[in-house]
Amino acid sequence: MRHATAQSAHLLVSEADHGRLTTLARASLDRAPVIAEELLVEMERATVTDGAAMPAGVVRMGSTVILRGAAGSVQRMTLVYPGEADIAENKVSVLTPLGTALIGASAGQTVRWSTRDGRELSLTIETVEPLPVVDARS
Repeated sequence: MRHATAQSAHLLVSEADHGRLTTLARASLDRAPVIAEELLVEMERATVTDGAAMPAGVVRMGSTVILRGAAGSVQRMTLVYPGEADIAENKVSVLTPLGTALIGASAGQTVRWSTRDGRELSLTIETVEPLPVVDARS
């Protein structure tokens, strides 16, 4: 079962994220085969671009997003690598069904995924906050 948005949805990923996520997914095939396979499928169908050319409204690693549920509930979360995940701080791992659905999606898209117990869930990406600027000189 697909965890991410419909296959026809456009998926844009930076070169750096694509490389790291492909490596992460391959390394996770033994521990979490279903979600690792899903992430590999997403990386295979992604359009890969230079990080500097990524539009502001696309979810990347480290992006913070505002998500709206069908009932109007609003959630704010940051997409992170597994070692940084912390649900108490609203940091969701890319190696979860929701995280895999979010990567490469754009503001305005609705992401859909299946829970372990088979429920279908969806949230609409309201906004994607800009990534923090890192000063390379520090």
